[in-house]
Formats: sequence, structure tokens, C-alpha cells
Amino acid sequence: MVHVVKTAALCAFVSLALGKTCVQNSTYYNPILPGFHPDPSCIFVPEWDNTFFCASSSFNAFPGIPLHASKDLENWKLIGHVLNRRDQLPRLAETNRSTSGIWAPTLRFNDGTFWLVTTLVDDDRATEDASRWDNVIFKSDDPYDALAWSEAIHFDFEGYDTSPVWDSDGKVYIVGGHAWKVFPGILLAEADLDTGKVGEWEIIWNGTGGTAPEGPHIYLKDGWYYLLAAEGGTGLEHMVTMARSKSIHGPYEANPANPLLTNANTTNYFQTVGHADMFQDPSGNWWGVALSTRSGPEYLYYPMGRETIMVPVTWPDNEFPIWSPLNGEMNGWGFPPENLEIEGPGPIITEGDVINFEPGSTLPAHFTYWRYTIPESYTISPLDHPNTLRLAPSKLNLTALNGNYAGPSGQTFVGRRQQDTLFTYSINIDFSPTSLEEEAGVSVFLTQNHHLDLGVVMLPANSSTAPFPGTNHSTSSSELIPQLRFRGISYVPVPNDIVVPVPEAWVDKTLRLEIKAHNMTHYSMSAGPANALSEMRTIIDVSNAPVSWGFTGVILGIYCTSNGHDGSTPAYFSKWRYTPQGQFRD
Repeated sequence: MVHVVKTAALCAFVSLALGKTCVQNSTYYNPILPGFHPDPSCIFVPEWDNTFFCASSSFNAFPGIPLHASKDLENWKLIGHVLNRRDQLPRLAETNRSTSGIWAPTLRFNDGTFWLVTTLVDDDRATEDASRWDNVIFKSDDPYDALAWSEAIHFDFEGYDTSPVWDSDGKVYIVGGHAWKVFPGILLAEADLDTGKVGEWEIIWNGTGGTAPEGPHIYLKDGWYYLLAAEGGTGLEHMVTMARSKSIHGPYEANPANPLLTNANTTNYFQTVGHADMFQDPSGNWWGVALSTRSGPEYLYYPMGRETIMVPVTWPDNEFPIWSPLNGEMNGWGFPPENLEIEGPGPIITEGDVINFEPGSTLPAHFTYWRYTIPESYTISPLDHPNTLRLAPSKLNLTALNGNYAGPSGQTFVGRRQQDTLFTYSINIDFSPTSLEEEAGVSVFLTQNHHLDLGVVMLPANSSTAPFPGTNHSTSSSELIPQLRFRGISYVPVPNDIVVPVPEAWVDKTLRLEIKAHNMTHYSMSAGPANALSEMRTIIDVSNAPVSWGFTGVILGIYCTSNGHDGSTPAYFSKWRYTPQGQFRD
């Protein structure tokens, strides 16, 4: 049973139980980090101008481990990425499987240094193969400086979700979730974070009986060691649990009110709630963050995947904390005053995109690749095509070798996270393919084996499946012509390929491609001439169920490929636009 405190009673409860003067409650909205931002770890650092920092997992996306900062708990800005250079962790290029890569991070600050502990997972390796878990430590003395983040320091642990702990006696530990298919449990070892040397691992808690006890963090408060964990797996049974002990080594006694937080077996729109962290604000109030999926219990339509939510927490002295129930609209402790003065190159997370690839500019900080990029494949504003982004084709398309692996040659793709239930994403494309299967276009990309694409591609004229909407063109010719092709891949059924010829009047002209989420279940994918948007036509309305899966969330972006052939024609993209048009929260 979840221990519930009505938020309307927070002030009275705190005044009586804690002897504090309560400020006016705040009203805010979840998720605080919408889109592909799972496994949050957040801290408050007074030494850095009273700033909150949050890290989240990134799997195969690069740059990896995004860092957001806020001074008011409401406006979150992307300030950079912990994993921002290939030489920090070269093996990210070698991961095989869409569920591999960077799993949950833990962000902490101690004695002037920021620490980030995480796991690079090779999820294709056998469950009993200890080499599938590559646990690593990054450190920095300036979270705003990308180059200040160290190369990875490796340490041995057969598990994941590792988290550092500084004890009151000066000793440092790492706590982590053991590979649960080998045996489930939360383990602890003394550690040297500068070298990666760890002592003997000991089991300190087995959880409450839920599947896969993981995501542990330890907090020292009132002479108790409070161990926070996730259980139930990261699906509909996910939950936040806690135990405590007078010794960091245990034994740990479970909270009789467990779980602290879950939406399992409810009709709430926010599901899969778990993998949590806790922090205090400048007033000493506690907050909890966790991942959640906006899917409802049907768990069918959730293209943004696992997002970061926040709830107020009441933590009386010598007691277990009490988490407020999760909803889309929340009432909580009073926020610090609004403050948008945050360093860093990225946008406030609620902002859209108006990007024109001006000469001398760089790609925005929130742009995302799949694994490490090939820099020479992306050229901003080349002399012969100013104010465009030129993409050189990769031999591999977005599915790549087998839907899981891409090898060293990479994939030419760049995008941004879908962060709104309703949005319009559109871009101009100038592309004149000359050989078979040369292709460039836009994608709703979740993973290599879950994506929906609309591209301009060179194909035989008689491969068309239909005329372009509003025309009646048909032919039996095998002549190569530019066509618009929709195709997708997923573990659930996707529509058959649609191939329609580009109208002759548009050939060699700049086109506009558009992806629009017009409700919570479907995208429309459209094309038309860039200079006559009234002629834009929808090629397909497609369910987002094929990209509602797994650990990540949709990235909306552009690609260029020869589809395994020898084509080398580049594509030029311009007038990149992403317009937020609404969030569903209930």
C-alpha cells in the first residue's frame, strides 16, 4: 500500500511535525524533463550558485548522459553531456543491441568535485557473462565545461545502476544492483573513485520480493542509512522501495509502508514509475525524481518513452520519507524564485527549434546521433549551399546491419528528442539522387529496429505502390526516378511500404518534409514543394505503437544513406523547425 499524504495538507503537516514555517505551495507539471530522459539522478549544489543538476541515461545515443540544470526547479536547461568525446569511452561505438549502451547514471557532488557513476552494458552478451557490465566513473570540477569531464575510470562489478556513497567516517563506497538473472540483490563495496579499485562486494539487501532489485542510492540521515531502490522491472509493475539500517553494511529493515511510490494497478496516465533519487532544495525541503511513462495502463502508445517526473517528499526525523502520489499536475513545496540565468549551450527543455544552419554556426547542443558520429558526414553551410546542413550518405541505413549493430562506419543521422505529445517537425530537403537506392529524408527513430521513415529515394518507376496523392500517374517503365517512400520496422506490425513518385514539377526542386503528432496515437508524414506549402500532401497516417517500446524515446531527425549501394550523392537540409503544440498529462 502506498503511504499517501494529500498535498493540500503538506504545510500543516510540516509545521506540526518538523517545526518549520511553510511557504506557499507551488503548482507545477510533470514530466519535468519530457521525452527520452529516463533513470534520473538529481542533486542540489549550493556551492554552484544554488543550482539543481539532473543526469539521465542515454543508451546508444551520443552525446551521452545529458545534464540539465535549474535554479528554480521549473525551468530546466541542457548544459551539456558527461559523455561528449569518443576518447572518454571508445567502446560505445561497439555496442550491439538497441538496449545496450549507457544505462542509469548517478550524479553526486562531493568536496568540490562532480562524480558520475554509470554502466556501459553489452546487452547482447549472455546473462551469466560478467563482461556484459562495464562500470565506469567520470569526474569533473566544472559541469558546464565539456572538456572538464574525465575519461572513464573502470571498476569491476557484475551488475549495474552503481551509485557512490560518502560515509561520515571518510570512507567511500559504491552500491549497485547485481545482475538479477544471476542472483538478485543490492551489493556494496568500499571504493577508490580516483582509481576504480573496489573491495569485496557484499549483499546488503534483497529487496521486498519484487523482480530485479536495482537503482540503489544510500542517504545518511538522523544516524540512519536509508537505502532507496527500484523493484518490479521497468514496466507496469515498477515501484520505489526503501529500507534502513544503523550500519551501512546492514542489516536493512524494509519500510513497512513500501512501496514509497508506484502507479502499478492504477488507471493513472503516468505508469512504470520507479528508479528514483532524492534531493533537498535551499529551504531544506525534500523532492523525489523518478522515471515514468505516459501510457496509461494499456501501455500501447508511449513514443516519448521513459521521462523524468518529480514529486514532493515529506521526511520527518527518524522516520521513513513519505512521497506524494504522482500526477500530471502537482502541488508541492514552494519553488525558489524564477531564475533563467543558467550557463550552458542548450535550450530550456520546453523550447522548440528554429534552426537555419547559418555560416559559422555549430549544431545545437540538444542534437543527437546514434553512437559516435563521423564528423565529416555533417557540414554546416557549405559554400555552394549556404544556410543548409549537408549530410554525406552512409552505406548503412537506419536499420544498419541487423537492427542492432552498425559497425565502425556509422550511420548518417542526426535528430532531437520528441518532447511533446503534439508537435510539428518539418524541414526542407534539396536532394538529387542519381543511382539506385540513394535516399535522404526524415525519421521517427526509436532504435535501429524501431523507426518510421519518409524519404526521397531513387527507385525504378514501376516500383511505385500508388500515385502521389491527388495525381493519377502510373507507368510500367523501369527507369530510375525519385520517389517518396515510407517504410518502417518494429517488433509490432507496421504498414506496408508506400512508394509514390515525386511529381515531375517538383523534381530537382526543394521539398518540405513534415512529421506531425496530431493526437496521442498517430503521426502524419507529409511532403510537398517548399515554395508552395498549400500543395503539401499526407503520405501516411501511422500509429506510434511501433515506436513505443524498450528503454529509449523517439528522436525526430534526418538521414542520408546509399542503402548498401555505392551512391555518394549528399543531401542538403534547411529550415529545421520543431514546434511544440501540446502536452497530455491525464
